[in-house]
Amino acid sequence: MEVTHFGEKLANHSGITQLMDDLNDGLRNPDAIMLGGGNPAAIPEMLEYFKTLSQSMLEDGSLLHAMTNYDGPQGKSALLNALAELLNQTYGWQLSSKNIMLTNGSQSAFFYLFNLLAGRYADGSHKKILLPLAPEYIGYGDAGINDDIFVSYQPDIELLDNRQFKYHVDFSRLKIDESIGAICASRPTNPTGNVLTDNEIQQLDQLARDNNIPLIIDNAYGTPFPDIIFEDVAPFWNENTILCSSLSKLGLPGVRCGIVIANEAVISAMSNINGIVSLSPNSVGPAMALAMIERGDLLRLSKDVVRPFYQQKSQRTLKMVLETINDERVRVHKPEGAIFLWLWFNDLPISTQELYKRLKARGVLVVPGEYFFIGVEHEGWDHAKQCIRMNYVQEDDAMQQGIKVIAEEVARAYNEG
Repeated sequence: MEVTHFGEKLANHSGITQLMDDLNDGLRNPDAIMLGGGNPAAIPEMLEYFKTLSQSMLEDGSLLHAMTNYDGPQGKSALLNALAELLNQTYGWQLSSKNIMLTNGSQSAFFYLFNLLAGRYADGSHKKILLPLAPEYIGYGDAGINDDIFVSYQPDIELLDNRQFKYHVDFSRLKIDESIGAICASRPTNPTGNVLTDNEIQQLDQLARDNNIPLIIDNAYGTPFPDIIFEDVAPFWNENTILCSSLSKLGLPGVRCGIVIANEAVISAMSNINGIVSLSPNSVGPAMALAMIERGDLLRLSKDVVRPFYQQKSQRTLKMVLETINDERVRVHKPEGAIFLWLWFNDLPISTQELYKRLKARGVLVVPGEYFFIGVEHEGWDHAKQCIRMNYVQEDDAMQQGIKVIAEEVARAYNEG
């Protein structure tokens, strides 16, 4: 089939489609150990809550109303108003419903944003999205209609005790000129669990405002919901910030509800795109979120149930990894948030693409690290071929079994290549 440049760019296999294919295949295979995809944990208390909430909404007719009616391109008005009021009360922000819009998942929001702010402009110039450090979220990599819309830089790597490490933005490397259309960073970071410090966010904000470009913060795992963030950092938003959140990691990935908070001009543009591409966003997720806000449950459950579950799970899994893979060449990024551990196999003689294949052949699914180093020069930087992402949401027995297989294959690679 002959296709356009758009087709060539987006119809081919990519890292994010491999990840989702593995997730789908793994769900069909009861013996697979799913350490690859980003599906949130089945937290019993949250599952029971969603079951009870859905039943209540069926009884009062609000769920049926959501399923049988379109919302506007900006999203459900009642939710936009409720979110603005909630965030204003919680953080003292000055939001109205005109500052918020909904998309069919945050992946859609980033596709809109990246192609709104990067690529070919009417004057013939070409602009890019600056990712302040690599690695970054795999789903960004193929989200541009135009080619070559990302630029990123190697991080500072701080070595910590207990075979851990942490990435920091190396501000001495960052170059911002007229070729940059926006800065984008996830906080907490997928894949590493890194949380940019308040100082790093403030510096990025200043760079963005000095260069008259927006700062995009991917808040899919952040505060106030789902609040899978283990560091004491301040939420951040201003008129030059585009903050992107989601209901997925709260435990509702199937309802595909992304939330964008920005100035009115950005929201108007994004809503117009939404109308063209999707007519309107999904109505079920927003109806559930509205009900949770009205019941006072959205922030309570995030703080009291979701965050403690993942924080405890991350520490148990970190302990498993360090005890099972007893090799000084193996380090783990300090888990500061999100639902993943990021493992670094220093001096690994094979690529993590090859390690991924060997693990997959044994029924253990991870994600090779190469996909996450977007827009950064790989040549001469072995680190970009020495890391893998693994989620830690499975039951502890499955986690231990999967980590044991990883330990065996990494030892084989070190010994035999």
